[in-house]
Amino acid sequence: MPARIGVVTFPGTLDDQQALRAAAAVGAEPVALWHKEQNLHQVDAVVLPGGFSYGDYLRAGAIARFSPVMDTIIDAARGGLPVLGICNGFQVLCETHLLEGAMIRNGDLHFINRDVTLRIENNRTAWTSDYEVGAEAVIPIKNVDGRFVAGAHTLDALEAEGRVLARYVDNPNGAARDIAGITNAAGNVVGLMPHPEYAIDDLTGPYPGPGTDGLPFFTSILKSLVSA
Repeated sequence: MPARIGVVTFPGTLDDQQALRAAAAVGAEPVALWHKEQNLHQVDAVVLPGGFSYGDYLRAGAIARFSPVMDTIIDAARGGLPVLGICNGFQVLCETHLLEGAMIRNGDLHFINRDVTLRIENNRTAWTSDYEVGAEAVIPIKNVDGRFVAGAHTLDALEAEGRVLARYVDNPNGAARDIAGITNAAGNVVGLMPHPEYAIDDLTGPYPGPGTDGLPFFTSILKSLVSA
């Protein structure tokens, strides 16, 4: 029986179908989850996809954090359920305090939509084990509130504990210490601002290729679930 990866849809979510497609591409069973349902339907991992949940009218991810499904996800994540928050999903994870820090407006105050190069800093998480530390990955980014910030004490702790997941090689938004993604201490909850689900094949991935630099996020979680 294949591992089941759930993808949550909030009002305003844009990238749920792409995340479901990425789960299917690695041989997992994609499971659509609706934000009003607390039942996770026995999924083995959850993706909080990108978009503009609730239009980001209050603050990015701030309203989605109170959707009924998030109560279940918060409890499950604290119990070890693997959770990946992509873009708006990363913002939601920060709002739930499953991850530290916050997302604010990009440094130039403009929407950014382009490919960026990441350097993988941590491959000990459920979502990054198929990367080599120091590997570079070209993955699209598209956001206006994508600038990761945190207090100096929090940033120092993330560094000291090895919880910086990935950094921008060429920082597009002014994120503190070039941070593009972080993980919790257990390595099961990961937040990433760029979109790996848009870099899973050469046909639709970044051009010129390789277009598959985001695929290891999904192969990693599949291997983690199969070996568990």
